[in-house]
Amino acid sequence: MMAMAKTSGTPARRTAARPTAKTTAQPAPQTSGTARRARAVVCAAAIIVVLALVSAFGWPGWAVRTPPEPVEVPAAVASATPTIAAQPLPTDASELVKILPEHVSNYVRGAVESSDEWRSAAPVEAYAVTYGNGDQSKDVRVMMGQWADAEEAETQYAKLAKALDGRQLAAGNIKVSGQNTGSYVVVAGKGSDGNATALWRNDTVVFRATGPQASVETVYKLFPV
Repeated sequence: MMAMAKTSGTPARRTAARPTAKTTAQPAPQTSGTARRARAVVCAAAIIVVLALVSAFGWPGWAVRTPPEPVEVPAAVASATPTIAAQPLPTDASELVKILPEHVSNYVRGAVESSDEWRSAAPVEAYAVTYGNGDQSKDVRVMMGQWADAEEAETQYAKLAKALDGRQLAAGNIKVSGQNTGSYVVVAGKGSDGNATALWRNDTVVFRATGPQASVETVYKLFPV
């Protein structure tokens, strides 16, 4: 609000307002051009409203929204929880045996047995164990052996890898903390039985997993050693 300026002298006298005659303003007559323009504005507004409604419900992606398609969960993830109990390790289990996990995905550890299958290669110790999920047709047989040093283990790995006969599915190096500690190879079985063999060496220990291809791939990829 602006301040009023102060003036010197006597205040101005108030004079009585003279009464004036009351008049009523009459609206100006509307010309035909003005009426046409008003009708045009109303029609244009109506057309815009109609077009907006049609677009909202007829144009893709507008007001009508469809629910998103459900995401398919891979079977390997959905069935990762074991449905049967693992077999306990022997009370006198060696440190090598103790590295065997109770389960790999939904495949649980069966009874661990000493094995002499690789006896000719003179391992320090060797064992066989089956990992399964209750369906024997999907069992994976795992052989493992430990040698006195990495060179002896590599010799056995190379011998077993050479004996594999079938189409190679995968191969590469095993790394621990950025260092190469061994190699692996996966080979499909010959014929149409759908079996496969995964062979890998990690330092002084050699593993071999055999069984149905899907089961073998799950076990060897997730095996922690």
